[in-house]
Amino acid sequence: MGIYEELLDHKTKLSLVGLGYVGMPIAVEFAKHIDVIGFDINEKKIAQYSSGIDPTGEVGDAAISESSVDFTSDPARLREARFHIVAVPTPVNQDKTPELAPIVGASRTLGKQLQPGSIVVYESTVYPGVTEDICVPILEEESGLTCGVDFKVGYSPERINPGDKVHTLRTIKKIVSGMDADSLAEIGKVYDIVVEAGTYPVSTIKTAEAIKVVENSQRDI
Repeated sequence: MGIYEELLDHKTKLSLVGLGYVGMPIAVEFAKHIDVIGFDINEKKIAQYSSGIDPTGEVGDAAISESSVDFTSDPARLREARFHIVAVPTPVNQDKTPELAPIVGASRTLGKQLQPGSIVVYESTVYPGVTEDICVPILEEESGLTCGVDFKVGYSPERINPGDKVHTLRTIKKIVSGMDADSLAEIGKVYDIVVEAGTYPVSTIKTAEAIKVVENSQRDI
């Protein structure tokens, strides 16, 4: 039985690491179908979510109150999940270089709790190579596990535009990538649970990372 089937049968959980404008809508949508742990290091934010308050304004207080997302700031709870989505911010420094501290920190936190047989999918905006060249070594170092043997990784760029209530996670085709054919298939099936528009697989993780950078450039220029 793969992770997809285990999620549907409630035999494992999905974790969402980073509950901001991007992560929160993903967590709420998945929680309509499977068990979700919503993790963030910001304890104030977790307290607001747990009280039914949406500080992001992306999904609204009612949706938060009705959601079954299990909100926590306790990293140990990540051990309960085998499918992890990392959606932390990646701002730009004053010198126009990407600030990778949030994604590095998230990888260290997750790596310490990572269990064998897990899949980690990054959604944060990064330049090509970050997932495999920066994040994977951190996950391996912190977990003591070997990528490709004990766990798999993928990249699926977030494509929602904060504040846009028309083009949402459900209605925008989701680009997915994995480190190999098996992880790509599993990642695609999991996202198909919530993305009505379907998924679009690409050949490599670096390709998916590049697509995200180009799309952001087209949107912002």
